[in-house]
Amino acid sequence: MVSVPDDYLADALATLDTPVEVLDWRLDAPSPRDAIDIVVPRYMAPASQLNYLHGVRTRLVQFQSIGYDGVAALLAPGTVFANAASVHESSTAELAVALILAAQRGLPDYVRAAQQGRWATDVRESLADRKVLLVGYGGVGRAIEARLTPFEVDITRVGRHARREGDHDVRGWDDLTDQLPLADIVVLSLPLSDTTHHLVDATFLARLRDGALLVNVGRGPVVVTEDLVREASSGRLRVALDVVEPEPLPHAHPLFALDNVLISPHVGGATSAMIPRMARLLVTQVQRMQRGQEPINVVLRT
Repeated sequence: MVSVPDDYLADALATLDTPVEVLDWRLDAPSPRDAIDIVVPRYMAPASQLNYLHGVRTRLVQFQSIGYDGVAALLAPGTVFANAASVHESSTAELAVALILAAQRGLPDYVRAAQQGRWATDVRESLADRKVLLVGYGGVGRAIEARLTPFEVDITRVGRHARREGDHDVRGWDDLTDQLPLADIVVLSLPLSDTTHHLVDATFLARLRDGALLVNVGRGPVVVTEDLVREASSGRLRVALDVVEPEPLPHAHPLFALDNVLISPHVGGATSAMIPRMARLLVTQVQRMQRGQEPINVVLRT
């Protein structure tokens, strides 16, 4: 038995050769059953939806997001929880590159000028030959690198641990401070944890070179918003954000008013690629569990 909140997931399960009982449950009300083999929560719904799982026996809770910060505290003991790795990396990387290109080439300024009926030509920063620092080198970080490489950039990678991945060196966390002043573009694709919470504060920002571009497609609370507002308001740095703290940003928040800040409303994974990829992941989980195999992407066992 699999509970799903969306028709597209129910349709995907209908293609299976082996029978699956599909339950329409959006986790916005108590469970209609005491036991459900696989529960799929709603995408981008508040984490509090998981409170409805208490008292329900499950074999797997399959999330539709990669990030799962704050989830462990809401799960009942004995819960197996999987994230949606493989679903959102490509789309999030696409947006990261789009934000970088838009900021480097001044697209928001050109759009504003066009709306005013002005032809505003000038010379802007290239992406080619820039030094890019990737802070976070998981699935999203690797996907961003794959898309940036053809733009002829100089990439430095920083991850939790120093290591060698294929042909690339990944620097460790201890090297981050020294790498910040060397970068033209800093891209954050970090999960939220005790280590990364408010990592980007006034001290971090002060180490960036004048005119550097800071891009965040990871988690909003990685950045201290008040410190970012102060630094961006000075005009010294440029900023492109898909995630912020708080979300959504309140009406007339200072970040909205700054021409050197580009904001998208946490839509990194929200593309047409998500639906078929999420459907494939769920089908894979069902097939594995029907064969007696362990599910993939398990990140929590409470």
